[in-house]
Amino acid sequence: MDYKELRTLGDKLLSLKAPLNSLWQEIGDNFYPERAIFTLQRSLGTDFASNLLTSYPILCRRDLGNQFGSMLRPVAKTWFHLARRHIKEEDNETKQWLQAFEETQRRAMYDPKSLFTRATKEGDHDFAAFGQCAISVELNRKGDTLLYRCWHLKDMAWQENEDGGIGFKTRKWKADARTLARTFGKEKLHSNIVKMLDTDPFTQFNTMHIVCESDMYSDKAGGKPWWSIWIDWDHNTLISATPIWTEYYVIPRWQTVSNVQYSYSPATVAALPDARLIQAMTWTLLEAGERATWPPMVATIDAVKSDIGNYAGGITWVDPEYDERLGEALRPLQQDFRGFQFGTAMNEDCRKLIYKAFFLDTLNMPQRGPEMTAYEVGQRVQQYIRDALPIFEPLEMDYNAKLCDMTFELLWRNGAFGSPLSWPKKLRGADIEFRFESPLHDAIEQQKGQTLMQGEGLMAAAMKVDPSVANIVDAKVALRDALNGIGVPARWMRNESDVQALDNQQQQEAQLAKVLAATQQGAAAAKDFGAANQSFAQAQPAAA
Repeated sequence: MDYKELRTLGDKLLSLKAPLNSLWQEIGDNFYPERAIFTLQRSLGTDFASNLLTSYPILCRRDLGNQFGSMLRPVAKTWFHLARRHIKEEDNETKQWLQAFEETQRRAMYDPKSLFTRATKEGDHDFAAFGQCAISVELNRKGDTLLYRCWHLKDMAWQENEDGGIGFKTRKWKADARTLARTFGKEKLHSNIVKMLDTDPFTQFNTMHIVCESDMYSDKAGGKPWWSIWIDWDHNTLISATPIWTEYYVIPRWQTVSNVQYSYSPATVAALPDARLIQAMTWTLLEAGERATWPPMVATIDAVKSDIGNYAGGITWVDPEYDERLGEALRPLQQDFRGFQFGTAMNEDCRKLIYKAFFLDTLNMPQRGPEMTAYEVGQRVQQYIRDALPIFEPLEMDYNAKLCDMTFELLWRNGAFGSPLSWPKKLRGADIEFRFESPLHDAIEQQKGQTLMQGEGLMAAAMKVDPSVANIVDAKVALRDALNGIGVPARWMRNESDVQALDNQQQQEAQLAKVLAATQQGAAAAKDFGAANQSFAQAQPAAA
């Protein structure tokens, strides 16, 4: 395809996505109003939530979005580690190199200029509300640091390839002439844009960015798997086409369905009916509360001579000649509020359903009470793991892993890790993967400690019947796994070879001690025997 055909494909995908934009607008209006500009454009200062009567659905989305970052990418700890795929235990030299790569990548990602925290924060809330997000990973304009940016989903469209992955991606971008000139250089821009640099540099123009697989555009990619193509959409001209090593965009998807390239948020899909309902219920309860505190009035015609002043300090004038024995000239209308409590109960039930729809009831680790046994705590942790896995598995595999993989590729290709020729042979051409830390992984690992305690109890009971069962469990292996599971630092523990050397030394010392003890015992016996012989010899002459 040439760039014009790719632009036609991009326009078609964006137009086919229009119904989905309407759904996302509805979701945004109820759960993420500051992001709800899919089918309309808000001006600065617009009241985002003017259509809402309760903020509860927004708060639930906010809490879920915040949980993603705090659970899976905690800034205070190292949440990713590099390793060779399918290698369980690395030698010390390889581990040191991988840890050095890890430190370099972490510094690059958390460089303030990279905007990593901002982009992932925006992406987390898009993911919670709409089930996907789009984050670009590139070098900045100067090429001296990474740059992460989260793009609005209304401007994005993509297409799955034959392998089920995202192959073709497009994004519409409106930028002013000055920004386009700084990004691409004046020599690559259309003459109309260049003219605006002198007359009105802040005039905006539409561009389209396309990232596609190399065989989709040209075979002159030099072995690079992707093309990054920029098109002047207003003038239908090519700005640039550059082969690249990475996919440029990370697009994690939460819940997918067959034959659809876009995903959904199971949280907002389940909560959307209740979000609409709770707004209507809140309106009804507010109106009922207002009528209870400021009731409608019944006034006798011709008896009331002024407006009804039922406000603080208000005065209502009544005809002095009216005989109130015929009834009060002004009285509140009698109302029945017995259904108000029923309405508040329904409102509370609706809140619980929204809370549950956003998985907020399953994201908190179970607390251990003083009366709980180790077995009960273990069962509660296992239930937490079963409940939390469906939430975090897509985030780790499609979100964190892809972000880290693309970052590593970009840093490596730009020399951040030094020359591969200086790497250990085991790392040259190795398949590098990322392993993550999170409260969920911590809970899984901590199960080993609970398992060891349960096993200890079973062993103690079995040894009363048959003491030889103590030989079944390798206590050293079990304890090492349990210590790793509860987070004991690796530098606190000796490696297996050192432990084996110490065991051998202790066995040799114990064996030597036995030999010395036996020698000393033999020497003592010989001494006693010699003394006995001497005493016997001395006793013989005396007896004679």
